[in-house]
Amino acid sequence: MSGTLPAGQAPDGALGAPPHRARALAGAAAEVALQDGSSVHVERVTVRYAGTRPRPALDQVELRVGAGEHVAVVGPSGAGKTTLLHVAAACLRADLGRVLIDGQEPWGLDARRRRQLRGRLFLAPQVPPLPPRQRVVTAVLAGRLPAMSLVSSARSLLYPLGIGAASRALAQFDLAERIFDRVDRLSGGERQRVNLARALLAPARVWLLDEPLSALDPVRAARALQAVRQEATRRGVTLIVSMHQVEMALASFPRVIGLRDGSVHFDVPASQVTSGQLSALYAHSQPVAEADDQPLEEAGPSELPMVWR
Repeated sequence: MSGTLPAGQAPDGALGAPPHRARALAGAAAEVALQDGSSVHVERVTVRYAGTRPRPALDQVELRVGAGEHVAVVGPSGAGKTTLLHVAAACLRADLGRVLIDGQEPWGLDARRRRQLRGRLFLAPQVPPLPPRQRVVTAVLAGRLPAMSLVSSARSLLYPLGIGAASRALAQFDLAERIFDRVDRLSGGERQRVNLARALLAPARVWLLDEPLSALDPVRAARALQAVRQEATRRGVTLIVSMHQVEMALASFPRVIGLRDGSVHFDVPASQVTSGQLSALYAHSQPVAEADDQPLEEAGPSELPMVWR
């Protein structure tokens, strides 16, 4: 799948959307060419963190995600969801097994070719690594860096290239008015939405999103996920999202993977997930306060912005 939409044709999801969101979707269609997603094959992967836990973070995990497929990964805290996404993004090398991106093993490539392959992968951590003094516009446009030359990248730091594109991407997450604000003036939920807007400008063929809705209230979470899925569908991008919102995962994704104790407990179409499977997946799991936990972002405007921590 390649090329652009015919003139005057709205992208998928624009019909029936609020006017400002429909305009943002239509504008985004002109920013990034349609492209095929990449396949991801995690092949009997085991990852151990020395001295931190009695069992592997991932234990003989095997899964295949086809090009353009959308998959949700659910499971209790500590199940290995973040580790799985980092392995799939070629950020973390497995102790055993391997990951293949379109049949290529990242760690079997030389440094230059591995860097090029990583440019086709977009990993969004739960807590976005956004410099606190950076402007939102620069943070969003950083999604384009893999496709930019060194000179263009340096020039963009001095004067952002593509302010209109950044504004349209932010508009899909109701953040266009924050485009020139500093990152340290944003709430945790706003930073997460900025990171999602960055994905919309990235040339990546695979989006790996780690708990991208954890600091959002249910209404904003649903809107953000809808925007991400619509754009991923339009561009043919492969989408893998780890989530704690099980009901939203079942309602929004055609395929759901249940991960517990570093192992795949089920991998089935969302319509086939049973209450028994979910009960077993979360049995005896205790709420764990993680270092990157953040308070939920309220639906209304915040009078006192949270600072970067």
